Amino acid sequence: MICLTRLMTLLFLFSSLVFNAQEYDILIKNGRLIDVKNGIDKVSDLAIKEGKIAEVAKSISEKKAKKIIDAKGLLVSPGLIDIHSHNFHGTEHNAYLSNSFTALPPDGFSFRSGVTTLVDCGGAGWRNFRQFKENVIDQSKTRVLSFLNIVGSGMKGGAIEQNIADMDSKLTAIVAKQFPNEIVGVKLAHYSGFDWTPTERAAEAGRLADKPVVIDFGGSQPELSLETLFMEKLRPGDIFTHAYAHVNGRTPIVNENGKVEEFAWAAQKRGIIFDVGHGGGSFLFEQAVPAMKQGFIPNTISTDLHTGSMNGGMKDIVNIMSKFLNMDMPVADIIAATTWNSAKAIKREELGHLSKGAVADVTILNIREGDFGFIDTKGKRMDGNKKLECELTIRDGKVVYDLNGLAAVPWDE
Repeated sequence: MICLTRLMTLLFLFSSLVFNAQEYDILIKNGRLIDVKNGIDKVSDLAIKEGKIAEVAKSISEKKAKKIIDAKGLLVSPGLIDIHSHNFHGTEHNAYLSNSFTALPPDGFSFRSGVTTLVDCGGAGWRNFRQFKENVIDQSKTRVLSFLNIVGSGMKGGAIEQNIADMDSKLTAIVAKQFPNEIVGVKLAHYSGFDWTPTERAAEAGRLADKPVVIDFGGSQPELSLETLFMEKLRPGDIFTHAYAHVNGRTPIVNENGKVEEFAWAAQKRGIIFDVGHGGGSFLFEQAVPAMKQGFIPNTISTDLHTGSMNGGMKDIVNIMSKFLNMDMPVADIIAATTWNSAKAIKREELGHLSKGAVADVTILNIREGDFGFIDTKGKRMDGNKKLECELTIRDGKVVYDLNGLAAVPWDE
C-alpha cells in the first residue's frame, strides 16, 4: 500500500513537471503561414501563450504545448479585419442601421467567417455612440470598432441622413477623440443631392480628429465629380467604399468601354484606399472582372454586412475573398486586403499581423476545389473552381470557432 502511494505521488510529480514544461497554450503546426507585415509566406509553426503570439518558427516541438492544432494543407493568417460592417443592432423601428433590426450582433456573424475585428461603418453618430458602445461594443467578444457617422443621429435612413444641419464636424471630432480606442474614423453615406457640403463636413471632422474618412458616394443628379472627390476633397489615407459598384447618381470606376478610369488609377496612386464594401447593392462582376484583369485591385476587402447583404450575393467575407481568388488575385494579396492593409487603413497597426507579442487573433482557412458559383448584387453568377472556407478562429488566444474540430480531442480518448 505504501509503495502504491509513493508510485502515485511520483507519477503526479512527474505529470506536474511535464505540464509545467509546456510553455505554450496552443501550437499550430504545418500550416502555410501568411503574415504580410513580416513578409512571411511559408509553411511554419505558430505558438500562442497567454493571449499573445509567442513564437513563429519552421518547427516547434509539440512537447512545448498543451494543445496542438495540425494545420497541414491549410492557410494560417492573422485574424480577419472587416472594416465595413453594420453591427449597431437593436429594436428601434424604422432606424435602418442605427439601433435597428437590420444591423447584426457581432458575435453571431464574425468568428464563423474568420473575422476577429469588425468596424461598424457609420451606424452611430455623436448623439448615440454611447448607446452603441454600452449595448454592443462592451458586450461583444468580437473586437468592435466604429466609423462615426457625420450625421449626429447615425445611419437611420431616409430624411434623417439628408439633414445637413445635423452634420457637425466639431461635435463629431470631439466624440471621436473621447473614444480613441473604439472610434477609428468618420463615415459619410447615403446623401442625395448636388452639394459638396456633406463631404466637406465629413472631411473636416476627419481632419479635426486626425482620423480617416470613409465615404459611400453617390445619389446626385447631376452626378458630382468622382475625380474631384478623389483628387480634391479626400486626403491620402481616406477610404472610398463600394469600389466596384455601379449605382444611380455615381460614376463607376470602369467606364462604358470597359476601361478603368484614369482618375481612379491616379487616386489610388495618390493614396486613396479603394475598399470593396460588397453589400446588397454595391458589387458587380461587370465592374470587378475588367478592373481585376487590368490590375486595378482593391486595397481592402470588406462586407458591408447587414441582414440584406448576408442573405444575398455577399454572404460573408470568405465568400467575397473567394470571388477575388477566382478572379486570379493571389491568395497572399487577398490575406493582405483583409488583415494588414485593413489594420493600416484604420490606423490600428497593432492588429493584422503575427509578430511576437502581438494579440493572438488567428484565422485558419481551407481552400476547397470543385465547381462553385458566386453571385453579385445584380443576381449575376460567376463560376469558379476554388472556394475559401473558415476552419478555425482564435480570438485573444482562445479558440472561438472550430468547424471540423481541429482543436478538439477525440471523444473516446
